[in-house]
Amino acid sequence: MRTWVVWHCAPIDAGPLRRVERARPEPGPGQVRVAVACCGVCRTDLHLAEGDLPPRRPSVAPGHEVVGLVEALGHGATRFALGERVGVPWFGSADGECRYCRRGDENLCLSPTLTGWDVDGGYADYCLVDQDFAYRLPDSIGDEQAAPLLCAGIIGYRSLRATSMPPGGSLGIYGFGGSAHLTAQIALHQGLRVHVLTRGEHNQQLARALGVDSVGGQADAAPEPLDGAILFAPAGELVPVALRALDAGATLAVAGIWLSSIPPLDYTAELFRERHLVSVTANTRRDGEEFLRLAERFKIHATTTAYPMADAPRALSDLAHGRFGGAAVLHN
Repeated sequence: MRTWVVWHCAPIDAGPLRRVERARPEPGPGQVRVAVACCGVCRTDLHLAEGDLPPRRPSVAPGHEVVGLVEALGHGATRFALGERVGVPWFGSADGECRYCRRGDENLCLSPTLTGWDVDGGYADYCLVDQDFAYRLPDSIGDEQAAPLLCAGIIGYRSLRATSMPPGGSLGIYGFGGSAHLTAQIALHQGLRVHVLTRGEHNQQLARALGVDSVGGQADAAPEPLDGAILFAPAGELVPVALRALDAGATLAVAGIWLSSIPPLDYTAELFRERHLVSVTANTRRDGEEFLRLAERFKIHATTTAYPMADAPRALSDLAHGRFGGAAVLHN
């Protein structure tokens, strides 16, 4: 099979990916092999290729927003039928035994398996997934639309929940790419006022098209005190900016797995009056199931740009340089 791998970490335009031939992977106990129809392009894939997140295994295949058909079943894999459509997400498995798993916080598992980082992902013709961590996808959502939901959508949803927004409150969104544009739609359907603060004309145009309440630059002042905010941009310098925009008792959730350094915080201006700063680490399967139901119910629409799988490096380069709004999706 053909698969893209991180050959060596480097700036994306220096060619860190290489396409190689490998044998089709054989599913182990409880696993299924998925014939990849398409795979979303996540900023985490870019961080992996460029070395912000050093690969956890040599020549790992990126990609963790995978949509495809079950092609082979490992021993004891009975949850899905051959030919069934499934989604393969970032959170590939948990050990089920550590103190976090035992208390129901599997997203904090001490020994997780993360698709496209610990194990090969979906920038390939085939990939494997633990049957218990794959998702059934709503029939009403097509392959290209479904792919970005599997990480960008789920993590955005968990981040929104982490802000503990009051009904009818004002939400600030810093950065507006694949995850943020899905989260904004959920927030609007929930009756929240949404203020987008982001750079890039493509992103600002997309935010306006979705009907958010205001759009400004990423370092601009919010138009009103925020009852909660989410930082999607991997820019630590925006943390003080967002904290200053919060009303008393409000929460800033940082949605990314990687963030540049945060400047020193001014306690009085940025944290006092019980402002909260929280990170979002992976997600639980319950988050994913809840989000997919809401995505179907609210008819959440992913704005996508399609690329052939052969053009994975170009898709990542375009993401790095802000050449599209929304999400990119690779197709086999």
